Amino acid sequence: MPDGVDEVLPERAQVVEYLRRQLLDLYNTWGYDLVIPPMVEFTDSLLSGSGSDLDLMTFRITDQLSGRMMGIRADITPQTARMDAHSLRREGPSRLCYAGTVLHTRPRGPLQSRTPISLGVELFGEATLAADIEVIELFLETLSTAGVENVHLDLGHVDIFRGLLADAGLSADSESELFDLVQRKATRELGQWIEANISDPQLSGWLNALPGLTGSVEVLAAARAKLVGAPASVLAAIAQLEEIVAVIADRNITVYLDLGELPGYHYHTGVVFAAYVQGYGKALGNGGRYDHVGEAFGRPRPATGFAFNLKSLVSQSGNSYAMAAGIFVPFSDNPELAAQIALLRSQGNRVVQGFSGQHVDCNEVNCDRLLVEQDGQFVIQKLS
Repeated sequence: MPDGVDEVLPERAQVVEYLRRQLLDLYNTWGYDLVIPPMVEFTDSLLSGSGSDLDLMTFRITDQLSGRMMGIRADITPQTARMDAHSLRREGPSRLCYAGTVLHTRPRGPLQSRTPISLGVELFGEATLAADIEVIELFLETLSTAGVENVHLDLGHVDIFRGLLADAGLSADSESELFDLVQRKATRELGQWIEANISDPQLSGWLNALPGLTGSVEVLAAARAKLVGAPASVLAAIAQLEEIVAVIADRNITVYLDLGELPGYHYHTGVVFAAYVQGYGKALGNGGRYDHVGEAFGRPRPATGFAFNLKSLVSQSGNSYAMAAGIFVPFSDNPELAAQIALLRSQGNRVVQGFSGQHVDCNEVNCDRLLVEQDGQFVIQKLS
């Protein structure tokens, strides 16, 4: 097998499929419609508006019919944006969900799969905070349904950093340097850079404060104190985070705020969030608002959503999943046997029929009972 490409064998595959069905049924109860985008598309639509990171993660192939370049999807979100813009063209909010394998040119991190099963939702056409709250609540409900415990929810908002820089007049390269320093929380280097590049003392103070605005919900009050006089968009972003925290306050999760954390800064446009669990070294799932994704398709629509790797969700699930053992039926030429097997299967039983001369290992075929004929009757015997 290629590095980073994994197979899923029967016992775990059963669990993955069971959870997939549970979660898609959950999304349906919230009004999200299932879509199944194609595995490949022309790259000019598959990568539109997705940024350089996704471009590097995408395998390319040549379409033998048209000669055009196609990409094997590395993310399903751009596909749902295309479907919303062109295939559906709904006037009101559009709720979509999906579950499918994606392919990456390289792992996103050490020991990560290059063939994750991406599962998630997208909500198009609603710009208010209510849409973000709905998506975050469904994100948490996904974790609960999957049996993931001790969840740490990270919350941030890219408009805080973006709003502070709105009138700074920085070049793209300078903004990129500042972004890197803030992400690394390199406090000393950040201070030196700000001293050399930012002349406005108020803006300097705001930017120097960003790396320290991390922690529990009390951080929001600290942010209001340290960012006094900041642009309206910054204060509005803090207010949105306060409202989200209030809505999810009764959930059994740990909320962590990092106002300088900017995942997907060039892609996201508002609230961003991710879920972590103890002992799992990366985000279990993440999401956020990305209002510009539809521009490339000629129909810009507000958008927010999230995605999980379904296989990772299974690995962190606290639920007890077990394949139901079945009934083994030894070979027989009794013409009534077929009707008996059909009856058992119609009742939801797993029934494995033997072949002539077969010596079966019932553990191998996951059966704990036998269907045998006694005195002209079919009876089920429990295997010891």
